[in-house]
Amino acid sequence: MAKGFGKGLFTGIVGTLAALAGAAYAVQKTVIEPEEKKEAFIEENRKKAARRRVAR
Repeated sequence: MAKGFGKGLFTGIVGTLAALAGAAYAVQKTVIEPEEKKEAFIEENRKKAARRRVAR
C-alpha cells in the first residue's frame, strides 16, 4: 500500500506542476504578449511621429 501511495503522490505532484506550467504559458500567450506587442506598436508610432515633426 505504501508503494501505491508514493506513486499516487508523485503522479499528483507532477500533474499539478504540469497544470501550473500550462496555466502560466496560457497567461503569457493571451495576456502578456499582446500587451507587449501593443506597447511596441505605440512606441513605433511615436518614433514615426517624431520623425515627421522634425522633417517639417
